[in-house]
Amino acid sequence: MTTEQPNTQESTAEKLTDVKAVIAYLAEKFPACFSLEGDAKPLKIGLFQELAERLEGDERVSKTQLRQALRRYTNSWRYLRCQKAGAQRVDLDGNEVGELEAEHVEHAQQALKESQDKAKAARAEKQGNKPGKRPEGRKPARAERPKTAKLKSKPETKRNQAPLQTVSSDKLKVDQNVMVQLGRSPAKGVIVDINREDVMVRLETGLTVKVKAEHIRI
Repeated sequence: MTTEQPNTQESTAEKLTDVKAVIAYLAEKFPACFSLEGDAKPLKIGLFQELAERLEGDERVSKTQLRQALRRYTNSWRYLRCQKAGAQRVDLDGNEVGELEAEHVEHAQQALKESQDKAKAARAEKQGNKPGKRPEGRKPARAERPKTAKLKSKPETKRNQAPLQTVSSDKLKVDQNVMVQLGRSPAKGVIVDINREDVMVRLETGLTVKVKAEHIRI
């Protein structure tokens, strides 16, 4: 006589461990929001909280995996290319929740250019071309950065009307709304992870950056 045992192997096998697999799972669960190819729709600000609530109790993914998947998805070139003026943000069901602001479009374009420049430099170095031997390929990136700083000068004057304060890492917490000092202009964001002095912040643009606690303002 045999006794039937719970099929624990099946549930264990279904757990996702790879970030790409998690993104594919999100595209399967929420096809009106996430995609694996073609244009990527801008995501709703604060989508992580909504995603965590909808997948609460789902044994296939954890909150940490969801954060990692969102970070990878929103930092991809395919996603950044689609952050254009007039584009609409969407929630998990594909409902439009607001148009992208010009500031967010600018952040995305800058992040895309910097990421592509790094990839190009890495390829050149791998082929044996030292960065110092390619001044013509590096000058455009340096020349364009001051232009970005000038574009951000207007919102900076508005934020300066209400002085921001620094805060120690022990006073910070996940899901807290903060300002991140990026260059000369602080940007709004939400803390998604804290590791000692390193703080992961998701900006309003949907991008996730890692900064030191000393660059956080409240």
